[in-house]
Amino acid sequence: MRLMSSYLSNALLALAVIGCSTSVIAATPTAAKASLVLQQPNVSLALANELIDATMAACHAEGKSAVVAVVDRGGNLIALQRDDNVGPHNTDAAVRKAFTALSTKTPSRKLADVARANPDSNNLNTVNDLLLLGGGVPLKFGDDVIGAIAAGGAGGAVQDESCALKGIEKVMPAQK
Repeated sequence: MRLMSSYLSNALLALAVIGCSTSVIAATPTAAKASLVLQQPNVSLALANELIDATMAACHAEGKSAVVAVVDRGGNLIALQRDDNVGPHNTDAAVRKAFTALSTKTPSRKLADVARANPDSNNLNTVNDLLLLGGGVPLKFGDDVIGAIAAGGAGGAVQDESCALKGIEKVMPAQK
């Protein structure tokens, strides 16, 4: 009986050692692969909706109507809201201005100014999804650009950008 007990103890110990070494071997590739996976902050739907509400409120406080779009860090449309009396072309413009601000990590109005002043940058207007028109602003979280917001139809590039900046200031004041 003692021999059987000793045998079982040794067998259990051997299984434990094999199990531990298998876990270490299996964990190593997983750990290596985990370092290849990016962990990046991004715009959530809840944040996008808060930003849109604040931006629309800023436009309305100025007596302006607008359409507001938010894209995430990958350029995907997260949320959009349009006032009833805003021209339908402004919807596409808002999405493209947000994409432009995200893609270039620059407010779209500033990019438009640079393109007008610098002939080398003027060709940016030939890139399909970019729109060199003010109103798009990158959304920053720390040093990361996590998305962008844009307003359109509020009465011009300066007014569109102003509404977007006021929305950001209200929702993300420490992140500007």
